[in-house]
Amino acid sequence: MSYQIPRGCQDIFGDRSYQWQALENILRHICELYNYDEIRTPIFEHTNVFKRENDSSDMVNKEMYTFTLPNSKTSLTIRPEGTAGVVRSFVENKMYANPDLPVKMYYMGPMARHERPQKGRLRIFNQFGVEALGEKSPYVDVETIALAYTILSTVGLKDIKVCINTLGDDASRAAYRSALKAYFKPHYDELCSDCKRRYEQNPLRILDCKVDHDQPFMQQAPSMKDYLNKESKAYFQTVLDLLDTLDIPYEIDDKLVRGLDYYTHTVFEIVSMNKEMGAQSTVLAGGRYDGLISYFGGPKEMSGIGWALGEERLLIALEAENGPLAQKPGLDAYVMCLDESARTYAFEILTQLRAYGYRCEMDMQGRSFKSQFKAVDRMKAKTAILIGETEKAANQVAVKNLETRKQESIDREDLINYLDSLMED
Repeated sequence: MSYQIPRGCQDIFGDRSYQWQALENILRHICELYNYDEIRTPIFEHTNVFKRENDSSDMVNKEMYTFTLPNSKTSLTIRPEGTAGVVRSFVENKMYANPDLPVKMYYMGPMARHERPQKGRLRIFNQFGVEALGEKSPYVDVETIALAYTILSTVGLKDIKVCINTLGDDASRAAYRSALKAYFKPHYDELCSDCKRRYEQNPLRILDCKVDHDQPFMQQAPSMKDYLNKESKAYFQTVLDLLDTLDIPYEIDDKLVRGLDYYTHTVFEIVSMNKEMGAQSTVLAGGRYDGLISYFGGPKEMSGIGWALGEERLLIALEAENGPLAQKPGLDAYVMCLDESARTYAFEILTQLRAYGYRCEMDMQGRSFKSQFKAVDRMKAKTAILIGETEKAANQVAVKNLETRKQESIDREDLINYLDSLMED
């Protein structure tokens, strides 16, 4: 019987794992510069953390992996996104009492959604995201966008643009929902089945539909900007002014509403313009949410903002523009055992080198000298350390610099100093 990975999943190993490590190291470093702390939440939560009342999103209605515990009515869901779990933790652990708001956190890890697998979109995918919780301010909004833009620029993504919109406050959204329902009512029978559900739950989500996107009536739908009240207009204008101040290029997209129902005010996406990305061009997306903290029992006046990116999709975008972000590094040294009687001595040398921070390897199969030298080439070693019965008897090693081809016999006690000097050169 053969075993295969489930559809929509992937194994990450070998050279590719170094690309992931390089990306995640950059993500962590830049978040530290912006004073974001890491948070790690469970891989599954109680279902009602994600399935909130009257939620119209596809994620909640069609894509969640939900199960009931044996001999129990407890319903749990493997996390499909990171924000809800972070906000749940923020409230449960009373982080809102922190005198220095907002509380700024980042997370990374696997998420799961049951959807049709395609390029850059898997059923189990790795997401990195940030959340700034407890303070409502256009300055916080722009800081999170600046953080996102800095990350993408640092990893080398150049062909990108920021798309931004506002959904206004609750009053503005209510007026806009009413206008959309009135507008789409004559076209109700022309809507897809999902949009018919969205019509009752959240008509803003109709604007985000991929099925009805090209319908002629979609092009004439009311615009959110015409239903913003004075406060919402002023808030959004401040966001745009701050982006101008920081020289972050953006494009206002009136149809941008985002895929989850909890967003208010600022919503944004950063998309790759590289043709290699195809239809899946969105690299990063997020927005502000005013009601999510209070939903979990936190202070009603508190707000939050965050964004997330799919690491798989970002790596695809990076490879399309620049090639791999990183490759497996070569060895500092490959220990070559020339005589079986010297194998234990060679193994001692190998362990000593690693204790001093050298990346090294040794043949464990008893292969021929020729085969070992092929391994040296494959592993891109900087030096080969040759050890046979002669070196063992003299308590020495022979070190070959594979760049200069120069070889020297070195006393064992001098090996580390010799390699230190060699690597500095």
